[in-house]
Amino acid sequence: MQLYALCDRDALRSRDIPLEEFIQKAKEHNAVIIQYRNKHDDIALIKNDLIIIRQLWDGFLIINDYYELIPFCDGVHIGQEDLYAIDSDPIRAIKILKIAIGNDKIIGLSTHNKLEIEIANGLDIHYIGLGAYRATSTKSEAKVLGERLDELASHSKHPVGAIGGIKIDDSFKYVTYHVIGSGLL
Repeated sequence: MQLYALCDRDALRSRDIPLEEFIQKAKEHNAVIIQYRNKHDDIALIKNDLIIIRQLWDGFLIINDYYELIPFCDGVHIGQEDLYAIDSDPIRAIKILKIAIGNDKIIGLSTHNKLEIEIANGLDIHYIGLGAYRATSTKSEAKVLGERLDELASHSKHPVGAIGGIKIDDSFKYVTYHVIGSGLL
């Protein structure tokens, strides 16, 4: 398993954890990807955080949702709602997204069930996030998949990142990335 560190700004703030400390922990745990998620601050603060992360982090940096900030990142991760907000046809939506961010950037997509995985299999993306595995405080509305997550992951043609309450010592057969946020600290 590879570690995909989810840097959720609200979670860090609620625990009084500096951004720099989270990046250091991601390095200590040999993370290969950091995804920065910030649902509440203005774009200027988000941009500033991305600049700070870039100064401290040499690995892949993914932005959640804000693809207009792609010049500071290696890719973007979007949710189902974001995909369909771009276009009602997911294939066209990804083509439009690629025009906006460039063909050399990574695209990840959240999935939650077999149908969404099957749709993702037809898309030109790099990985899927699948979950939630366990209940989590950062996404209280998430449907918990539990042990079914690994079986669902077997249907993906893309690498799978297990999301939602993941712990470093969790074990999956069909999962490439453990997506772990404040659990690193």
